[in-house]
Amino acid sequence: MPTISMFYGIVIYLYFFDNERHNLPHIHAKFQDYDASFSIEDGDLLSGNIPLNKQRLVQAWIEIHRESLMADWELAVNGLPPFKIEPLK
Repeated sequence: MPTISMFYGIVIYLYFFDNERHNLPHIHAKFQDYDASFSIEDGDLLSGNIPLNKQRLVQAWIEIHRESLMADWELAVNGLPPFKIEPLK
């Protein structure tokens, strides 16, 4: 589960070969005891929960970095390590 970014207490990561569970490009976000999955394509919350203010930060970050996230998704589902992505500032 490579960590690709961290900001405002949120850790963003991708799982290797994780295209079975949601069957679409997505990332995982962890904040304290919360864990959620978000679609890369539109930022929608797919599963889990996370405080609303943190959810909005993750969705803004996805919007900014969508192209890099799709490139990292392709690497991860093929078993290759994804690149780090700039945090939200």
